[in-house]
Amino acid sequence: MTNILIAFYSRTGSIETLANAVADGAMAGGGGVRLRRAREVVGEEVMKQAPGWSEHAARMNALYEAPTEEDAKWADAIIFGTPTRFGLVSSELKAYIDSLGGLWARGRLNLKAGSVFTSTSSFHGGNEATLVTMFVPLAHFGMVIVPPGYADPVMFKAGTPYGASSVSGVKGDAPTPDDLSAARFQGHRVAQVAAALKSLRG
Repeated sequence: MTNILIAFYSRTGSIETLANAVADGAMAGGGGVRLRRAREVVGEEVMKQAPGWSEHAARMNALYEAPTEEDAKWADAIIFGTPTRFGLVSSELKAYIDSLGGLWARGRLNLKAGSVFTSTSSFHGGNEATLVTMFVPLAHFGMVIVPPGYADPVMFKAGTPYGASSVSGVKGDAPTPDDLSAARFQGHRVAQVAAALKSLRG
């Protein structure tokens, strides 16, 4: 069995929903999964400015442990999920990525599979920009980047060739069934690639 870490940050639940679909796909592909939610890096006074943020955070933090260095060491693949923040990764997930510098220095992430997914609140709100720029730290880590591409018919209906995605809109709509199918396909694909890479690492 391959070990799949899905490290995500979700504020309203869109990324959480996609993360669970990615997990379903990874398990169907033979992976054992750890779902981990990155924690807030701002105080309660900032969170109160966005309705529901504190409540969502409390609920999700009760469900998911925070990602750790040990999780990344355990993993044969890491799939990062983040909402877009002005076309970039959220500061919450970036803080976790930055904490992996010790593993990078020791080459402990080399030849592991890496993949990314995202969501934004508006059309053309930065989904593809976020996904592509998320490839950069994966390259620095020496990971093998695994995008879904157009390797399954669902990818012509939803997501992007760089990773699963969704658009929540101003009302906070949940990911569509096609969005979730794309996320499941991505998880399955990563699990398969991770298994092949694991044999190379010995």
